[in-house]
Amino acid sequence: MLQTIREDIRTIFNEDPAAKSIFEVLTCYPGLHAIWLHRIAYFFYRRKEYTTARIISHIGRFLTGIEIHPGATIGRRFFIDHGMGVVIGETTEIGNDVLLYQGVVLGGTSLEKKKRHPTLCDNVVVGAGAIVLGAITIGARSRIGAGSVVISDVPSDATAVGVPARLGVGFSKEHLFDLEHGKLPDPVADAIKFVLRETDKIDGRVKKLEQMEGVINQIDERLEAQKKTIERVFSKPGDEKFSVGGGI
Repeated sequence: MLQTIREDIRTIFNEDPAAKSIFEVLTCYPGLHAIWLHRIAYFFYRRKEYTTARIISHIGRFLTGIEIHPGATIGRRFFIDHGMGVVIGETTEIGNDVLLYQGVVLGGTSLEKKKRHPTLCDNVVVGAGAIVLGAITIGARSRIGAGSVVISDVPSDATAVGVPARLGVGFSKEHLFDLEHGKLPDPVADAIKFVLRETDKIDGRVKKLEQMEGVINQIDERLEAQKKTIERVFSKPGDEKFSVGGGI
């Protein structure tokens, strides 16, 4: 227990440069309070004391602004930064070293009593205001951009951005460690840039064809001029009738 508490505090110092002291972390970090209360609620939930678990969860929501269903499974070194408005559903599964920002929703899309909430693998980062819906899987070391709506699986080492979220390029371990949110890719912009590059290539090819057509036209003009010159040289007065077959 004490080891887990120390690990939680250490995680906050590792993830939030604003943390100044242990006393500050213990008293001023709602994400820490929410996960501690969730562990208590989860204990009662596993014992099928559902009402007690929900009451503890509700108290945690009232105190922290973070709503974690007592049935959610959460791994080690989980950190919710700022936290206000975070919602984590009953069948959510969260791996180790996952980071959520304020306003994140891990929600369900079914009324059936089955797995209906997301699974977040290890080292996932979910940006502020992002919504992840349904029994989908967010692969290890993936990143969800702020304000995105994710409704399908995201592979490992990928980035999902937009509404609905689209996959961008992967990112390095250095970017993950530095939390370079400003360097998230824009898949729509990347697609437009690709189309523009292909259009530039086509324009270049058309220009080459037009230049080649111009050369061909010049050759045709020269051949026509030479043909007329030859006709003038070999034609004699009174031979016009031969040009139309007359006199044959």
